Amino acid sequence: MTHRLWQRLEQKARLRRQRGLNRNVESRSDLTDLASNDYLGLSTHPDVIAAAREALTHYGLGAGSSRAVRGTTDIHRRLEHELAALTGQDEALLYSSGYMANLGALTALGSVAPRGRTFLFDAHVHASLHDAARMTNLQVESFRHNDLQDLETQLETHRPFLVAVESVYSVLGDRAPLQEIQRLCSAYDALLVVDEAHALGVVGTRGGGLSGSVDGDNIVVTGTLSKALASAGGFVSGPRSLRAHLTDTSRPFIYDTAPPPATIAGALAALERSTEAVGARNVIRRRIATAARRFHVAESEGAILSIPAGDADTASRWARHVSERGVAVGCFRPPSTPDHVSRLRLTINTSVSEAEFDAALTTIEKERDV
Repeated sequence: MTHRLWQRLEQKARLRRQRGLNRNVESRSDLTDLASNDYLGLSTHPDVIAAAREALTHYGLGAGSSRAVRGTTDIHRRLEHELAALTGQDEALLYSSGYMANLGALTALGSVAPRGRTFLFDAHVHASLHDAARMTNLQVESFRHNDLQDLETQLETHRPFLVAVESVYSVLGDRAPLQEIQRLCSAYDALLVVDEAHALGVVGTRGGGLSGSVDGDNIVVTGTLSKALASAGGFVSGPRSLRAHLTDTSRPFIYDTAPPPATIAGALAALERSTEAVGARNVIRRRIATAARRFHVAESEGAILSIPAGDADTASRWARHVSERGVAVGCFRPPSTPDHVSRLRLTINTSVSEAEFDAALTTIEKERDV
């Protein structure tokens, strides 16, 4: 006899399928790729592959332990140094993923928040920041997306200890007004946490994201190695005192196995290539503009373009039909969309040729009303 809990889960799964909210985990197939986050096409770059292969031969497959035990190599420290320099900070600390970096940074910072302070975030931030907020044991509040007036109101009302934003947002691909946000946070004595996940490698000086152009000693930067840097892992950068605090107190750093040296070596090589990738960034900008015109949506700042698709079931069917015709696209539905609007999400990358890109856009257009 089936336990009633499993029966309940089956019922919930049926309801999700009926509403177009189920997710399929399938093996990657040979499609024109407008879905992955390998924006600069560096996952197959010969230098990146060679660096990972060399580290694999030297260090073996896994890190073997946590960073604080035996998991740290000279490659980890070199990448931390380069990430700190690129983001304009004193020090950086690597984690096993961008998700873990956000959890680790915010929970460790929340542990030293004065009594009665709050955690405030933009309504469109990534799920990892929402989860981190819940784990800080601080009161949690949000402000309307990119709304500076509402941000100031919330700052005055709640006097937050931490404010979290993304430099380039993962759903709409729009840019945060970081200069203005930083000035407001500084005026109200709040730390500003900037997630550069979708900006690093794609926007900013040498692809360094947007936070480095903002002055202030109240900024903490987080990011991932899994998008433009074509690898896996995450990081937090900021003052030296922050690195020491995270090393000593951040549970996702202390108790998690270190990222494998081969993965980090590949990311380091990708970072070196990305800072020189002016041509690739120009290709992304041009393709974003082309796609935005064809689908009558606003251009985005990074490599993401979102196209409204009606309800979740409509978005799912559209994405499925496009896939059946050889094009991979993202399908964003609640709860992944903070405004509850379902979308197709195109992630532009330079691995796709111009001809393939144009043909893919035509396919997406043709399948829109099927």
